[in-house]
Amino acid sequence: MFNKKFFLYLVLSLVFYGVVQFLITGMWLNDFYVDTLVLIGINIILAVSLNLINGFTGQFSIGHAGFMSIGAYVSAIMTYNFQMSFPVALLAGCVAAALAGLVIGLPTLRLKGDYLAIATLGFGEIIRIVWLNTEYVGGASGMNGIDKLTNWTWTFFLVLITILVIQNIVKSTHGRAMISVRENEIAAEAMGVNVTKYKVYAFVVGAFFAGLAGGLTAHYFYIIQPTSFNFMKSFEILVFVVLGGLGSTGGVVLGTILLTLLFTYLQEYPELRMIIYSLILIFTMIFRPQGLLGGFSAKKMVKKGGSSQDGSSTTSA
Repeated sequence: MFNKKFFLYLVLSLVFYGVVQFLITGMWLNDFYVDTLVLIGINIILAVSLNLINGFTGQFSIGHAGFMSIGAYVSAIMTYNFQMSFPVALLAGCVAAALAGLVIGLPTLRLKGDYLAIATLGFGEIIRIVWLNTEYVGGASGMNGIDKLTNWTWTFFLVLITILVIQNIVKSTHGRAMISVRENEIAAEAMGVNVTKYKVYAFVVGAFFAGLAGGLTAHYFYIIQPTSFNFMKSFEILVFVVLGGLGSTGGVVLGTILLTLLFTYLQEYPELRMIIYSLILIFTMIFRPQGLLGGFSAKKMVKKGGSSQDGSSTTSA
């Protein structure tokens, strides 16, 4: 992973951060543009983490907003009620979301396809109803007055960490096992891959980073409400992944940036959002079913791995 290409991307990312930070410090970027940058970063974390589940492991989860809400509420409780530091609160939210992913994942990830989608959808709605009926966190009114601790610096570096961690997982032996599960569960299991284990593993890691995005959201927009984490939020994250391309981290990042910018500039027309979502999905499925960069990274990686194994076997022979 740590090759010339990696260091080039890292340097370019740090240069981008430095330029944006300079513009923010010099008051060249107003609050609208800063809010948009932070929102893009949060959405990238959500989309990349869901892509690990849906894109690389081949599961159909549509309950990602539930994990996001756990991270948001737990981290907000830590800072608002217990005066914990921001990093500790974020970590607590991530761990709580990951534990929820484990608890939900163990019994449900033996399911496949539509059945798994229904189970994860039900989980997301259960979590939302729990927050809705819990007075400790404000019930339907949600939590107000949360300290604004999230900023551009926190968002940028946590996005960078998220992408690096997930890409490292994908390119490891665990990642190859996940891709094998996606391609053919029966064949993977016949080759000794513990299918359920890797499904749960992907689910837990994805939930962990969804919780991170929730914590950042809670500490940037001052208020969180159960309605912010409904089915439509999960559907929005899914659209990011589908447009960018299942199994392509770069494509998902690109798709997330484009859609976030689009919907940010369409805030004055909220009734059009669902129409646009639907049209984007329809046209994507018709003209570009693999997404903007769909499957490119994963396929290239698998072919590269296969050719190296063939080469090594030939050499040994």
